[in-house]
Amino acid sequence: MSELKVAIVHDYLNQMGGAERVVAVFHKMFPDAPIYTTIADYSKLLPELQDADIRTTWMQNIPGILSRFKLFFWLYPFAVRSMKLKGYDLILSSSSAYAKGARKDRGSLHACYCHTPMRFAWNFEGYMEGMQVPKAVKKAAKWLTYPLQAWDRRNSKAVDRLIANSTTIKDRIRDCYGVHAPVIFPPVDIDRFEISDREAEDYFLVVSRLVSYKKIDLAVKACTRTGQRLLIVGDGPDRQRLESMAGETVTFLGRESDEQVVTRMQHCKALIFPGIEDFGITPLEVNACGRPIIAYREGGALDTVAAGKTGLFFEEQSVHSLISAIKRFEDHTWDQAVIRRHAEAFSEQVFIERLTSCIQGMVDTEQVQARMTQAERSS
Repeated sequence: MSELKVAIVHDYLNQMGGAERVVAVFHKMFPDAPIYTTIADYSKLLPELQDADIRTTWMQNIPGILSRFKLFFWLYPFAVRSMKLKGYDLILSSSSAYAKGARKDRGSLHACYCHTPMRFAWNFEGYMEGMQVPKAVKKAAKWLTYPLQAWDRRNSKAVDRLIANSTTIKDRIRDCYGVHAPVIFPPVDIDRFEISDREAEDYFLVVSRLVSYKKIDLAVKACTRTGQRLLIVGDGPDRQRLESMAGETVTFLGRESDEQVVTRMQHCKALIFPGIEDFGITPLEVNACGRPIIAYREGGALDTVAAGKTGLFFEEQSVHSLISAIKRFEDHTWDQAVIRRHAEAFSEQVFIERLTSCIQGMVDTEQVQARMTQAERSS
């Protein structure tokens, strides 16, 4: 595919999350491809994107846009449509919102790696959670979700291939857009992690932003009631509430360096993963260290946790259900090598191979159709 002229499109480059790591792998696959995005915070770019040709839109010049980017949701569709994407063979977009609306040139192909359908349009309450806005503004904003849903559904039909990042997102794409999407799991940087020679220490671990929907309170309450030691890495607006319910065995560590986090992962008894995520890379990072997971049986965990081999599920988002899982966990023996091999199936190289195959299939299909059209015209 080296002969293809490729443009990469992403919603916005203003944080260092899982979606941005996907863009970094796109850049690795197509290093000469420019990256088009609505806005970019250059102080928050992943190291792998520091050398990329990043092209922002006119939204970059709006005062305060980087600190209040969510409030300008109604402008992003116009910004994406303003991107100059003529002359490319392939548009490769990474989208949880607007990038799938990028306007392709005649004869171009558009493959969209979809992290989720647009949250503002399809999950308004979840999108607005934690934002301090007047009720009147929130009510008016909700009315805008209806035209955005129509815009988003229309754009999904114009994409040549929608790719889901998990089974959960595949189902959501089907429900929102009426489209069947193949699943390619996101890349996990397995090489950053290894199994430690030391024995696991006597603590459970949480690594997460501290926001209410992550359900970290279940882990805090469960470990407080059972006297289990729990280390919580991360920070966020829910920290004060969580600290108020925590007993002496629960320790809040705040943000730590990547090296410190890896060490915590290597030596924990298990990661507790009580929320519902679209996919969730952290459990696989812990698996890459040879350590198991205790996860709520929902969302992305269904794709990443092999029950009894790489972790255990609890069935209800309740303290009682989690405590039961912790008790069952203590009776299990875990094979670190088996857990590590499971994580390797989600490696960056596997992601690149599957995405390359998907794109090549699109190109081959397009070429066959073009030849058939030419033959019909000649007959």
